[in-house]
Amino acid sequence: MTQADKLRALLAQDKLHVMPCCSDALSAKLVEQAGFGLTFMSGFAASAARIGAPDLGLMSYGEVVDAARNICDAVSIPMIGDGDTGYGNAMNTRRTVRGFARAGCAAVMIEDQLAPKRCGHTPGKAVVGRDEAYDRIKAAVDARQDDDILILARTDARHDHGLSEAIERAAKFHELGADILFVEAPQSEAEMRRVCADLPGPKMANIVEGGATPELSHAALADIGYAIAAYPLTLMSAAMQAMVKALEALANDAPRDPLLMDFVELRRRIGFDDYYAASAAYKSSYREV
Repeated sequence: MTQADKLRALLAQDKLHVMPCCSDALSAKLVEQAGFGLTFMSGFAASAARIGAPDLGLMSYGEVVDAARNICDAVSIPMIGDGDTGYGNAMNTRRTVRGFARAGCAAVMIEDQLAPKRCGHTPGKAVVGRDEAYDRIKAAVDARQDDDILILARTDARHDHGLSEAIERAAKFHELGADILFVEAPQSEAEMRRVCADLPGPKMANIVEGGATPELSHAALADIGYAIAAYPLTLMSAAMQAMVKALEALANDAPRDPLLMDFVELRRRIGFDDYYAASAAYKSSYREV
C-alpha cells in the first residue's frame, strides 16, 4: 500500500484524525511512536529547525523537499508535505508536487498566498487572485497523473476577503480535484461549522495554540465535521520550552535530571536498539558490547 493509499484509508473513516506536526525526522519518529496515524511537516517548525528563521518564505524548494524526504525515510505513517505556494507559476507547482511525491509524501499542501508566503496566523499575508489560485490547484492535480499523491488545497482568503470568499475558493479547489480542503484561520466556532457545512469532502482544521482559530476539543472538532486536526506548533513549542529550561539549569549549575529523558529511553527512541538488532546478522558490522 502506498503512503497515499494509507492516507486515503484514514480519510475514508468517519472520524477525526489528530495530527501532531513535525519539524524533522526525529520529531516525526516521536509522533509515530506515540501512536498517531499521520503527521504533517509544518513549514513554521521546519523553517525554525532547519535554518533557524521564521516561516516567511525563506526556505527554498530544494531545502523543503530534502527535509520532507528525510522525514518520509524515518517513518512508516503517511506524511503531508508543505508545498507553500508551489514555488513559482503553475509549471513550478507541477514540479513541486512531483518532487514531494517522489520524496515519499502521502499528500502535499498548495496554498493561494502571495509569495513569499507567511505563517497563516501571523500578520502581513495576502492572497493571489482567483485565477492564479485556481491555476495552482489545477496544476497540482495535473501533476499527480504520474505520481500517486493527494492534494491538500489551502486558502488564506479569510484574512483579507472574508469567510465567504474563502469558502468559494475552497469549493472551486474541490471542483478542480483537490482531495482535502483547508480554510485557514476561521475566527470562531460558528465560522468553523460553516466551513464544514458548506464544503464537500474531507476538511482540515489548523489548531495553533494562541492563534486566531479557537482551540476546541477533539470531540468538538469531530462534531463540527473535520477529518483532520493539525497541531503545527505543539511539539516545537514544547521542545523549545524544555531546551530553554535545560539551558537555564546548565548555566546555573542546577540539577537537570528532572528535565531530561533517561539515556536508555533516549537511545531506544532514536533507534540504537533497532540498529544493533539488525546489525547482529552481519559479522563485520559494529555491535555494542
